[in-house]
Amino acid sequence: MKRPFPALFVLLITLVLSLGCKQQGQRLGEIQAGQIRIDSTLEQVDSLETFIEPYRNRLNEVLDIPLCYAPHSLSKTDGALNSSLGNLMADIILKQADMVFQRREGKGVDIALHNYGGMRTAISRGAVTERTAFEVMPFENAIVIVEMSGATVRKMVDFLARARNPHPVAGRRLVLDADGRPASISVQGRLLEDSKTYYVATSDYLVGGGNGMTFLEAHSRLYKTGYKIRNAMIDYFREVDTLTSGVDDRVVQLREQ
Repeated sequence: MKRPFPALFVLLITLVLSLGCKQQGQRLGEIQAGQIRIDSTLEQVDSLETFIEPYRNRLNEVLDIPLCYAPHSLSKTDGALNSSLGNLMADIILKQADMVFQRREGKGVDIALHNYGGMRTAISRGAVTERTAFEVMPFENAIVIVEMSGATVRKMVDFLARARNPHPVAGRRLVLDADGRPASISVQGRLLEDSKTYYVATSDYLVGGGNGMTFLEAHSRLYKTGYKIRNAMIDYFREVDTLTSGVDDRVVQLREQ
């Protein structure tokens, strides 16, 4: 009978060698960093430019198709208490959100609220295009609808009355006294009732407390539409022939007698 010791010895040597040949775990030894400036000093790559050019041309063609006409420029700075551009934005959100809400929930939107800083440029006199919508509203914010009590709407009004800049609002009329405090608040032509339920269309940015509008967090229910404000603008531009927005009496202030 042969002794198994030579075979065991060979097995032991093989095992030792295989363990010894295993790679050690890799560890980070050094990190190097640098800056690459992206400016006019960079040379364009002709092959990439040739590849991108037809897509760029088609995109510009679509963005510059006239959708409607602005007989005069609309700005967010042409009024002290409300503005032509702000009123247009709020009216668009109210109208387009109401259509979605009626179709999905069978309910109407009472008020629309946007933020002053969300309007990034004016609408110039002349043709209004998709590019116009991207320039005014470059953000990806979507419309949401919040259900809130009249008492919370009153807090909203108090906040807006104290704001330095006129945030766009539609569906609500506010009369301020000589000291700038709310004297009369009406929603859809009727005086505000603290115990009544109202539906406010706004942006997902504001409903999260953006611009300090924490009162929106007190909603009792939130409806997400998935409808971007910019897309609502484009749809509205396609539906109308002429933009007629201007500074109006949705917010007025009484004078001292």
